[in-house]
Amino acid sequence: MMTSTYKGLITGICMIAISAGIYYYKGSFQNNLQYITYAVYIAGITWSLVDFSRKAGSVRTFKNLFTEGFKCFIVITLLMVAFTWVFLKMNPSMKEEMAVQYRAELSVQGNYTPAETDNKVNMAKEFFLTGLIAAAIFGYLLIGSIITVIGSLFLKKDQTAKIKL
Repeated sequence: MMTSTYKGLITGICMIAISAGIYYYKGSFQNNLQYITYAVYIAGITWSLVDFSRKAGSVRTFKNLFTEGFKCFIVITLLMVAFTWVFLKMNPSMKEEMAVQYRAELSVQGNYTPAETDNKVNMAKEFFLTGLIAAAIFGYLLIGSIITVIGSLFLKKDQTAKIKL
């Protein structure tokens, strides 16, 4: 039987393939197709939890189920963060596009001098990679934790005592 870690590896590779396909097909991640990646993420964690709950001899407590889900989503998170880092390093134009858009937004607001605008744009460029990596880590860990908690609560064995007469 396949472990939750391997399920996370398979799911993460599928998510990377889907994400890359969406970007190269649409030219951007800013579209509704990206929700397919999140659906695969949720499906991978669910697959891990359900498979564990059906395994003969497994004790279906919240702790055991959460541990299996954690093994899966932590691998996926690591893969997606690595993909994000590599992708951004391979596509430096994304930072420049962000800078142009941010400059335009600041100009429309009209609250900043040209020097202040330049300073804000330069700061945004400086923290572009760090910000996106941090957002990826936080986002995937949060979503993975929520799905794992919900799935673990749903699949755990009913712990209420049953009185036999």
